[in-house]
Amino acid sequence: MNLKAINIPERMSHHKVAGLSMAFVRNRVIHSTETYGVLEYGTDRDVLPNSIFNACSISKFTTAMLVLKFVDQGMVSLDRDVNDYLKTWQLPTNQYNRHEKVTLRSLLCHQSGMTDPEGSFENLSAEQGPTPTILEVLTGQTSYCNEPIKVTSKPFSAFHYSDAGFCCIEQILEDLGGKPFTQLMEEFIFEPLQMKNSLYISRLIDNRQTNLACGHHKKGELVNDLYTIYPYAAASGLWSTPIDLATLLIEGMNSLHNEGKLGLPMTLLIEMLSPQGCAPWTGLGVFLEQSDNLQISSLGWGIGYQSLLLANPYEGTGIVMMMNTDLGVHQLEGLMGEILQAIKAD
Repeated sequence: MNLKAINIPERMSHHKVAGLSMAFVRNRVIHSTETYGVLEYGTDRDVLPNSIFNACSISKFTTAMLVLKFVDQGMVSLDRDVNDYLKTWQLPTNQYNRHEKVTLRSLLCHQSGMTDPEGSFENLSAEQGPTPTILEVLTGQTSYCNEPIKVTSKPFSAFHYSDAGFCCIEQILEDLGGKPFTQLMEEFIFEPLQMKNSLYISRLIDNRQTNLACGHHKKGELVNDLYTIYPYAAASGLWSTPIDLATLLIEGMNSLHNEGKLGLPMTLLIEMLSPQGCAPWTGLGVFLEQSDNLQISSLGWGIGYQSLLLANPYEGTGIVMMMNTDLGVHQLEGLMGEILQAIKAD
């Protein structure tokens, strides 16, 4: 794509963005890619198309696609009580979910009634001890979530963005699949789609990696430990590239025509892209904007990283942007927003 309306290197310098990688989708194929900057300030380690960034909460979109695969195989229902599937742990029953049950649908659209405890779901820290298991997180045994997860309001009564909900999904899939979540994702999603530069990292990395983008704060300083790790795979643990995420996006678009490699039926993708419950801007693992044509989005924002996935699925168009700098403002208010405005003007 020819971005004539913006000087990206100049704007990166203005915003102190270390590195940027983008993939553009047109007609359900990757039309072009563009990369700028470096993996680490002060080095000549250029960002390349296969450079891997922290996707943060875009992980939730990937997780939703895995859930749909389990639904298609008849292993789960979107609308059944999650405690029917949980074996290792049970979601406590109280006055809120005694009659209105928590379901995968409510978890995927952040309307399960779960709220994240204050100060929870921070990045992995050596000072806090070993990497927690999802079971330890759910039962409140770690500083990352220091109280047991529970339902605090009636399901589908309100929207509460919830990492805890996606930890619950992770435990469900592990209990049903009999394997670690990351292995299930590899087998059901990454391998069939040849997403070779997508992975999950659950431990701190003590040396520089060839193709991983180091994280930076908004003034350009390197984050502590070089790379920010979130030990909650389903919620925010994914590391990937715009090319791989665009590949998954295209799979969803192709599935709308019953042409996907994963074999997901059109009906499931339509369900994913339909307004859910009391919050019509929520789909299943994605957010929706209804205008002349449906637009979906998934945003990733963590310490040292920001990313954005934006698409018109029925038109077969989209863009994925990933950068290794946290500007401290919403993606649409920083460099990514400027690039989107330039695309509209181009």
